Amino acid sequence: MTKLRLPVTVFTCARRPRDLFTVEDLLEFLKEFNLSLPPWGRVRPRDYTQLIRKVRERPDAALLESVLLRSQSLAVYTPENNGHFGLALDAYAHFTSPIRRYPDMMVHRLLNAYEHGAATANREEYEIKCRHSSEMERLAQEAERESIKYKQVEFMADKIGQEFDGLISGVSKWGIYVEIKENKVEGMVRLSDMADDYYFLDEENYQVIGHNKRKKYKLGSPVKIKIKRADFLKKELDFEVVSS
Repeated sequence: MTKLRLPVTVFTCARRPRDLFTVEDLLEFLKEFNLSLPPWGRVRPRDYTQLIRKVRERPDAALLESVLLRSQSLAVYTPENNGHFGLALDAYAHFTSPIRRYPDMMVHRLLNAYEHGAATANREEYEIKCRHSSEMERLAQEAERESIKYKQVEFMADKIGQEFDGLISGVSKWGIYVEIKENKVEGMVRLSDMADDYYFLDEENYQVIGHNKRKKYKLGSPVKIKIKRADFLKKELDFEVVSS
């Protein structure tokens, strides 16, 4: 087997770890579920692994696992070697075989060039390529999300009036996002449609509260909903609360 002797500076395209919210926001979010992680400067991959194992049997496990996993990574390609937080690697190059995307091709080509004695690649050229790849991946991810939303609306369109058990997956000043347990389809209960009270967002505590009756709908809480409307044009599902 040929041993590769690479230049001191090896240009690869790595994925950089980042937090979904600020560190403080993530820690505050976990507190609402009686969970915790060390501060960002001291957190290690095993801390995430242990926490995911801890919540696996909880009814809100899917929500918590999603937030924890999404908080770790964002698809940003760079010539810098930033390692890989999730894999606990100090050195990491984005490299798959068979080749699935252009950054894979760049790494393959660089390794082949270095094996045959080529000089270190031009940094500015690869910064431009990495930036372009990051932008294209974000566009691809957005297209994927939009297509999934459309198919979810299509799947639920003949189920208007049916009831389902769900979990509150998000709260906003417009409404409550609910994810149906059995199929992971997400829709919104609009605050303007909740006629039993005037509800407002308590952003710090991830909940909406009724102004008069003080009824609360909190992130991660179970709720039974009814399918109210399916909007193909907006790719949105409207739900109605049956009980909580």
